[in-house]
Amino acid sequence: MRIVLFCENKYAVDILHPIGLEAEREGGNEVLWYVHEKKIPNFPLKDQVAWTYSMQEVYDFSPEAIFVPGNIVPYYLPGVKIQVFHGYAGEKKGHWVIRNYFNTYFTQGPFFTKGFKALAEKHKTFEVLETGWSRQDWVKEHYHDFDAEKERMLKEAGRKHLVLYAPTFSPSLTSLPVMKEALVKLTEERDALVIIKLHPLTKAEWVEEYKALAKDNKHILWMDDFSVAKYQLMADVMISDTSSTIYEFLLKNKPVITYRASAPNIYWKDIDDVNLLCEAFDEVLHDEESIRLRQWVIDNYDPYLDGKVAHRMLEGARDYIRRHGVPKQHKTNLWRKYTSIKTFGWIKKK
Repeated sequence: MRIVLFCENKYAVDILHPIGLEAEREGGNEVLWYVHEKKIPNFPLKDQVAWTYSMQEVYDFSPEAIFVPGNIVPYYLPGVKIQVFHGYAGEKKGHWVIRNYFNTYFTQGPFFTKGFKALAEKHKTFEVLETGWSRQDWVKEHYHDFDAEKERMLKEAGRKHLVLYAPTFSPSLTSLPVMKEALVKLTEERDALVIIKLHPLTKAEWVEEYKALAKDNKHILWMDDFSVAKYQLMADVMISDTSSTIYEFLLKNKPVITYRASAPNIYWKDIDDVNLLCEAFDEVLHDEESIRLRQWVIDNYDPYLDGKVAHRMLEGARDYIRRHGVPKQHKTNLWRKYTSIKTFGWIKKK
């Protein structure tokens, strides 16, 4: 099977990489990464995989399956177009918008499957298959890889708990403008070492502000790594606001504290005053109700923590092709066609 891994944004790298690795392990597949040149000028896998900045090259590759963690893929590309999602934030309206670019949606768990099957029945333009989320395969494989590094960091800092602060970048939802002093207080009044890992799309002024905070406080660490996944595995508690990383952390059965989370249902500790952060930190470490709610998230958002998600996705793509053949291009309306051409350019067809 000829596979394109459609990497428009930085966060897509960690989501798509397990699919590429599984395709390689299987054998008999050809894999090409499409990388958006302006958004990812320094592709971290550039020396490890076959990749291109050229949409023409993607078209000429004639893919049979295209895996997409974003919201849009050029309609004119051949291949079954598969939405694999970029997170679990079902409270965000955009998560449920059907933009008519995809032949099938590979959902993370029962909660999402139920919602998208109802939308599939309404629109009748796509299918739904529950596979789990591919980034969890990386989690399964590397779950304990960073234990020694965590212990070293805590020992050197003389602290007991590692806390990850991973807010969203959205100006209307982020806690960045108000959280600085609360994080300092947490390090002063509790036995905590705080790691700051900001979203790649965070405004530059906030990035510089929090870099400076870490520089001035030995118990606050700035991390500029490409991915947050490593620190999710290392941390004991996560602080956030409205971000899909909340669910990723809960799925590891670890406690989360949010500031004014925009979600219809809260399965973690949410505060509406940053001065309550220390009190919330004490509570979530041992709260039985929080443990019960985390288990509900695991059961409903993504129970597929077996390391075989990418395998199910590849088999799902093959099954779609067996039943429907390889689509030559996707039927969509003029506005969607215009949007995909404006975003990714045009190609010379064969």
